[in-house]
Amino acid sequence: MNPQERAQQSNGQPAAAMPGDDMEVGRTARKRRAILQAATEVFLQSGYLGASMDQVAARAAVSKQTVYKQFEDKEHLFAEIILGTNDQVVSGFAQAANDLDQTTDAQQGLRKVARGFIEILTQPDVIRLRRLVMAEADRFPALSGAWFERGFHRSLVLLGEAMQRLADRGILRDLPDPTLAAYQFAGLIMYKPMNQVMFLGTLAGPPVDELERIADEAVKVFLAAYSH
Repeated sequence: MNPQERAQQSNGQPAAAMPGDDMEVGRTARKRRAILQAATEVFLQSGYLGASMDQVAARAAVSKQTVYKQFEDKEHLFAEIILGTNDQVVSGFAQAANDLDQTTDAQQGLRKVARGFIEILTQPDVIRLRRLVMAEADRFPALSGAWFERGFHRSLVLLGEAMQRLADRGILRDLPDPTLAAYQFAGLIMYKPMNQVMFLGTLAGPPVDELERIADEAVKVFLAAYSH
């Protein structure tokens, strides 16, 4: 049975997938994941200009033709990697927002958010990716802008909405600008450790106990402004 015959049944509806089809889809998905993982490593190590599709193919253990079959060119592959990181960041903040909706203690709830936030943003791969996006912002302004809007900014909008719900329940003071409040909260948490690793190197970040202290103190400062 050829593909066109397989795609239809007598009633005109799509036919059920054949076992061979599932195996092929599975192989294609595995190759795509391998290419994305390899390309992420190559871009982080060599930067956009220093990376090549040959390097990606070699590291992914596939042919260069396979890489081009999945991704039109290096720019499209780069965009896929950069924008693909947003889902993880946003989902993390969505969970943090849900946790805040369950709390009755602003300090306890925000401390949990702050510690989770600082843990995510100080991971070496996250720092390297952030540095890569910033380095290529002038070359790909639309891409870096989309990364910011769909990832970091969207995450803080979600956090601001959760903070406003705390205010609606009387746990915080009213927030004239919830998104701005979320940015202020994030700034208190990330300014010192993020600048430290951006200027001194990925592995030069503060130890865990200092990161936790920074997060906890950020919550105290934030609540000094926004608690009753």
